[in-house]
Amino acid sequence: MAKFEKEVEANFDELLEKIEQGILKGNISASLEDSSDFKIGKARCSVRVFERYSAIGSNRVSLNVTLFQVDDSKIHLSAITSGGSQAILWKINTLGENAFLDKLKSIIN
Repeated sequence: MAKFEKEVEANFDELLEKIEQGILKGNISASLEDSSDFKIGKARCSVRVFERYSAIGSNRVSLNVTLFQVDDSKIHLSAITSGGSQAILWKINTLGENAFLDKLKSIIN
């Protein structure tokens, strides 16, 4: 598992679209598995779960991206990957997870 968190100053809808398109167009096997969007008062949250095939690990890895914002404050982005290991007891070969997270970092930076 790999994790990345960052405060981003951007338009919420534009950032969400940029992430979705960047992930889906960045790898032929990438897919948007599910999503959730909700608002409570002045708070807004969007969750996206992506998945793609990792040739490095010969398996599929997932990327969960959450955007959270209150009013017009900076957007809190949290991204967590999972599924990149083939081991039974210890987590080894997480290269696919890190590569998926690096793709997201390149999209928002």
